[in-house]
Amino acid sequence: MSVLNIGTWTLRRRVLALCVTVGVLLAAVGVVAAFTAADSNRQLDDVVNRASPMRAAGERLNTAMVDQETGIRGFAISGKSSNLRPYDQGLRTEAAQIALIGGLLRTGPLEDRVRNDLALVKQRADAWHAEVADPILNAIRTQGPEAGQALVDASTTTRFDELRAAIESMQTDIGVLRQRSADEAKDASQQMVALQIAAAAIIVLAGAALMLGLDRLISRPVTHLAGQVREVAEGDYDKDLDSQGAPELRSLADGVDGMRRKIAAELAEVREARQQIEWVNDQLKVQADELTRSNRDLEQFAYVASHDLQEPLRKVASFCQLLQRRYAGQLDERADQYIAFAVDGAQRMQRLINDLLAFSRIGRLTSGFTDVDLDRVLTEVRSQLEIRAGEDGEIVWADLPTVEGEEPLLTTLFVNLIGNSLKFRRPDVAPRIEVTAGLDESGDEWRINVRDNGIGIEAEFADKVFVIFQRLHARDAYEGTGIGLAIVKKIVEYHGGRIWLDLEVSEGTSVWFTLPVLAGVPVQEKVKEGAV
Repeated sequence: MSVLNIGTWTLRRRVLALCVTVGVLLAAVGVVAAFTAADSNRQLDDVVNRASPMRAAGERLNTAMVDQETGIRGFAISGKSSNLRPYDQGLRTEAAQIALIGGLLRTGPLEDRVRNDLALVKQRADAWHAEVADPILNAIRTQGPEAGQALVDASTTTRFDELRAAIESMQTDIGVLRQRSADEAKDASQQMVALQIAAAAIIVLAGAALMLGLDRLISRPVTHLAGQVREVAEGDYDKDLDSQGAPELRSLADGVDGMRRKIAAELAEVREARQQIEWVNDQLKVQADELTRSNRDLEQFAYVASHDLQEPLRKVASFCQLLQRRYAGQLDERADQYIAFAVDGAQRMQRLINDLLAFSRIGRLTSGFTDVDLDRVLTEVRSQLEIRAGEDGEIVWADLPTVEGEEPLLTTLFVNLIGNSLKFRRPDVAPRIEVTAGLDESGDEWRINVRDNGIGIEAEFADKVFVIFQRLHARDAYEGTGIGLAIVKKIVEYHGGRIWLDLEVSEGTSVWFTLPVLAGVPVQEKVKEGAV
């Protein structure tokens, strides 16, 4: 019954059960390993911080006693106090090392043996001092070196040999203590290795179980399902999909089969849509070919206008001007008027052709975009229009940014906008043109405004002013061909911006246009104004 229940488990539940089992086993191994590691650390601490320092202290104690014995003999021979320095240093070292060894000892059988050995060393050291060292020192200090030397010759080395034997016995017991701690640390290390092997075995067995389970529940069913899906992908949309394995995979197979049925139902619509798209693509291709032909015709027209039309037109204009200069006043008044009409028409035709050529070159003959400082551009524009502005005219600007574009085209843009403002000025009113700039709400574009105090533009003509050759006034009222604002619009759109007329101003004309923000160049807080 339990087997049947396991068979209905989801893959997630199976993996979770396996992970919990492995986790419990590894946790148990980890707890044992923690206790073993703690014991190993304690034993290593005994070796490194107790037994080894005690053994080193015993060596230093033995050296200190030898130094004392050597100092006594040297003092007895020479009687010089300087020869007692090894003896005095040995006394201090003896006391320090005995205290160090005693402080490192803990409780336990081996520690008690070392403690007894240390007590014996201290007892025999005191006996050697009392029976040998101190009498020799007193004799030398009271009776002279000869008396001390006599005592040295008469004494035996029994006491000193017993002392050194006691030190050697203590060192042996300390070595036993150190070896025991080292053996216990080694045993703990071996237990740690065994625990690691056990943990690795648990992980390997769990991995093997997981791989077998995944192969039976996922890999083979997925391969079977993938084969069926490939058959459907190859065009057999009526094939029913089935799957074995984990419940999730069976659910996935049902979902894929539902998708297959939906694809089959919508296939006819897709084919119909594809036919429509192909038809639209054909139409777009025809339009693209037509646009290419139109652009080619435009380039051909520009070439013809700049070469083939200019030369005969210059001849017509030249000969008309010659007729006007040579026969002016010699014919009747009507003939002079006709000749003047011909001269004026030829000149206007030349201006129209030149303006049309300039319009067609925008975006076609390019020098590449660079960083353009609009402050510098306005300075150049003001210099060009200085005479037209007059002594009382003003061209002012403030906080203009650096943008990315073609400086000659941007100069032409401002020359046309500000030139129009100067052309359509109000009689008896000094012209004032103000250029300002600021970021839009999104921070992606500069909004630049050119405003004047001229005659303005009626709202009904707002959509016509940017049309090529569109004039709102008679030719005899204002000069020009009516292409200036069309050139401005094309320059703005070539730079990725847009242009419009502000109809909310109370007087004059206000033109807005946008230019993309140049990334990485901050707004320069500066104001430059000038009057010309």
